[in-house]
Amino acid sequence: MSELISAELVDLDLSAETKDAAARSLAERMAASGRVTDLEGFLADVAAREAQMPTGLDGGIGIPHCRSAHVTEPTLAFGRSAGGIDFGAPDGPADLIFLIAAPAGGDADHLSILSALARHLMDEDFTGALRSATEPATAAALIRGDEPEAAEPAPAAEEPAVPAQRPAPVAEPAEAAAPAPFRIVVVTSCPTGIAHTYMAAESLEKAARAAGVEVFVETQGSAGFERLDARLVADADGVILAHDVEVRDRERFAGKPTVDVGVKAGINRPAELIAEVREKAERGEATAPARAAAPMDKDARAADGFATRLRKWLMTGVSYMVPFVAAGGLLIALGFAIGGYTINKAPSVADHFVWTESASWAALLFQIGGVAFGFLVPVLAGFIAYGMADRPGLVPGFVGGAVALTVNAGFLGGLVAGLIAGGVVRAIQRVGVPPVLRGIMPVVVIPLVSSAIVGFLMFLVVGKPIAALQKGLTDWLSGLSGANAIMLGVLLGLMMCFDLGGPLNKVAYAFAVGGLAHPNEGSLKVMAAVMAAGMVPPLAMALATTVRGRLFTKAERENGKAAWVLGASFITEGAIPFAAADPLRVIPSAMAGGAVTGALSMAFGCTLRAPHGGAFVVPLIGRPLLYLLAVAAGTLVATALVVALKGLRGPSAEGPAATPAADGSQVAVAA
Repeated sequence: MSELISAELVDLDLSAETKDAAARSLAERMAASGRVTDLEGFLADVAAREAQMPTGLDGGIGIPHCRSAHVTEPTLAFGRSAGGIDFGAPDGPADLIFLIAAPAGGDADHLSILSALARHLMDEDFTGALRSATEPATAAALIRGDEPEAAEPAPAAEEPAVPAQRPAPVAEPAEAAAPAPFRIVVVTSCPTGIAHTYMAAESLEKAARAAGVEVFVETQGSAGFERLDARLVADADGVILAHDVEVRDRERFAGKPTVDVGVKAGINRPAELIAEVREKAERGEATAPARAAAPMDKDARAADGFATRLRKWLMTGVSYMVPFVAAGGLLIALGFAIGGYTINKAPSVADHFVWTESASWAALLFQIGGVAFGFLVPVLAGFIAYGMADRPGLVPGFVGGAVALTVNAGFLGGLVAGLIAGGVVRAIQRVGVPPVLRGIMPVVVIPLVSSAIVGFLMFLVVGKPIAALQKGLTDWLSGLSGANAIMLGVLLGLMMCFDLGGPLNKVAYAFAVGGLAHPNEGSLKVMAAVMAAGMVPPLAMALATTVRGRLFTKAERENGKAAWVLGASFITEGAIPFAAADPLRVIPSAMAGGAVTGALSMAFGCTLRAPHGGAFVVPLIGRPLLYLLAVAAGTLVATALVVALKGLRGPSAEGPAATPAADGSQVAVAA
């Protein structure tokens, strides 16, 4: 592995007066050593990165940096300016300038070295040694960390890079029974993920040691990131997000006192951020809680097996698809509601639109909805691949989804195309390539090769069999009647209510939505049954807390009031607080109610063209009174069961009937 920096890449008498001139001077050294193939193209990438955010740091440091297709291998050039150069730092010009160049697909080993350098820049002994160096070779050795003779009293100068989840040491405990220190979890990230990411991490860790708090850092950098353990996040007293790009999996930190700032704030004022998050914790401030997980998913972790990862990949695609389904499906349904069921035969509104005719407006809504719905399968496939392979998976995923539409493979084709695309990209990423090709891998090679492979497989190998399967499923839904339809309604109702918005719930929803891509009488019945069953759990919990409040805690009774609105809006997750507290009674009751509603909806022949439930879509439902009767019946069944099961246990210790007696004990009073 070639050296990151050599004496030829060091200029201890940098004469440039502007940051552009400094970058050019150092970049010319990189080009002369063969590490930059196109000087002007590389400088354009440096300038584009500089335009996003100034790269000057407190303490006289400038770190212009970028990832560029014109860089053959990770490289660092160092310049020392006697007069100082303005890089936008709050405390003035920089005299130590580090130009960091990484390939567009930079390898992880070199990027970890760059991250270690970024951490060392926060060390005053390190920067002081660079300011006093008299020879380029000495400065290069210092930066590489291989100085042959370290000063005797300071061996700590060769401290290794700090692991992502290593807690900063806290002050020595005064005694064994000392209270636990305040715990903070931190995420740092910047657009290139090379320098600021790791400098902010080091700065916050140092400030944490000084403040006597414990901190765990997740650096989301170019070399990837190691996810903070779920237990650390759960036990944290506060969260600091120092970032200039979106924090990945941000929902993990919801419900915690959180300070959300740019990455430079993490570098320049870490002590203030730590003090701020502690003050928020003392005041009880927290971000809005994330949607609660289903009881059976609470212990899911990133290191789970293939089945769990497969489920997450598929759910990633479904979650990105849902907004397209909702927007497109509701617009289509409104078009039908206004213009009747022949509106799908209207001419294009681009050719014929009469402002004063309701039929033209109905056609407009229908056609906009149809365009939005057309993205359903490509988005599903693209984001399944994204869940597997990150951004490189998007292009082949979208291409595979579009091919699935072309060969009439539909929703099932999108699922398969997304999995194929993600797998192909992951396989390509494992292939070793020469350093000169690394820069073009993510922008040329991976999209080109993966799209060609996915397209070939979808057109010539798996597309037609999946299309035949999709047609068989559509024909089966068209012919559903009698007992078969009722049994399917029972199954879908059970799935909708089993995990209350979790994977099985989403599978049932996705099955119904897939039918809407080729609507017929059977698929519209399926959509109605799924939407009706999804309303039952929160409505049942709301009714149960109303008729038998003594069986529920005070918090559950308050949640019950909100559950009326959530259930009427088709937000199945409104029942999660009840299921989390008492899963063995709540979940079976909800499932029974959902099964009854699903069966009745199918038996009544109710239909729904909108991919959503709730009271506001009643005008779009076929046989709406029977649909509401099915929802009411399932709600009553679930309510009766949960009341009966909880009644066997007796009143809640926090029931409304618990009133203090004269001696301070609690006396239960019948509700």
